[in-house]
Amino acid sequence: MTVRFLSAALAMTILSACSQGQKARNSTMQTALDSVSYAIGADIGANLKRGQMDSLNVDLMAAGLQDGMDSTVKMDAEQLRTVMQSYMSKLEAKRMAAEQAEGEANRVAGEEFLAENGKRKGVVTTPSGLQYEVITMGTGPKPTEADQVKVHYVGTLIDGTTEFDSSVRRGEPAVFGLNQVIRGWVEGIQLMPVGSKFKFFIPSDLAYGPSAPPGSEIKPNSTLVFDVELLEIVK
Repeated sequence: MTVRFLSAALAMTILSACSQGQKARNSTMQTALDSVSYAIGADIGANLKRGQMDSLNVDLMAAGLQDGMDSTVKMDAEQLRTVMQSYMSKLEAKRMAAEQAEGEANRVAGEEFLAENGKRKGVVTTPSGLQYEVITMGTGPKPTEADQVKVHYVGTLIDGTTEFDSSVRRGEPAVFGLNQVIRGWVEGIQLMPVGSKFKFFIPSDLAYGPSAPPGSEIKPNSTLVFDVELLEIVK
């Protein structure tokens, strides 16, 4: 979030909800403009909360808005910029520290899960650390990394309950080049004859590592579990 956007966001939020205090929060929407004003404020307020900026002093935000409209701002442009940049830098550092801590916890949990899972009968661990379990062994050919494949799959986290993706739920198989997916899939699907169903347990370094997909339930350094059915090699 840039300083300019932050300033605009704060101004709109204050204008729609803060400058009149509790009266504004209790007012009703009687016109289309009222509804638009509330919608803008609610949307930006939610974004500020998601950005961990919901602890700001609302009264001083309102005072700053009023001073800006009255041209009586108590800081010059350089001071405003310095204050905003300093705050945003500290906020970003806090976010990064939290993400790193979460990623480390996920990495440790994944390693512990794989260590126990690898002891189960029928689970094979490859030199890369990929684990797989044969559910059904097909009789068709095995794909190569250069092939395009059609599969059905269900992806979950190691808790066994969080399903983050599923072609089965969508009701349509996925088709992709095998060299275009995560390394755990590249290695694992090449072990499958067409017609097979395997269960893969993929360490984070063979999945997405510390860079979790945006908007996904997959968190940094997550170990992933996939049920995969190889339907065909697409020619």
